[in-house]
Amino acid sequence: MSSKVTPESEDWRARLLSTPEQIDHVLAQVKRVAVIGIKPKDVGGPAHTVPAYMQQVGYDIVPVPVYYPEVTEILGAPVHRSLATIDPPADMVQLFRRSEDVPKHIDEILAAEPSVVWMQLGIRNDEAAERFARAGMWVVQDRCTYVELKRAKR
Repeated sequence: MSSKVTPESEDWRARLLSTPEQIDHVLAQVKRVAVIGIKPKDVGGPAHTVPAYMQQVGYDIVPVPVYYPEVTEILGAPVHRSLATIDPPADMVQLFRRSEDVPKHIDEILAAEPSVVWMQLGIRNDEAAERFARAGMWVVQDRCTYVELKRAKR
């Protein structure tokens, strides 16, 4: 995957990914994933099981929970409270947040400059997606990484 492009050199809409081939390509390129909204194991749900599966198949998961201030580690990795503290930075930011909460994270994600922003199944914010795409990021909305990885047999 190429790095950042300017909106003038490429239509930003081309950075909104939806086909299985595009998604497979992204998932093959990404190695380190910051998960905003990840949940601890005792809370469970998709915001824990999906990143756990991703870790199991080889992704480096960086937990960025929104709640649970007492938690210092998730999936054996230290918790970060901001994308700015992640070093080395993540290739992809994965969002487990309600669609209406996505705007709260736009500036932080833009500052972190990941190659990919992935909004999990049921999460869609077209305004945020446009901002990320115009900044040169690849964007996936309303898709489950677990489902996509299983489909690709990973």
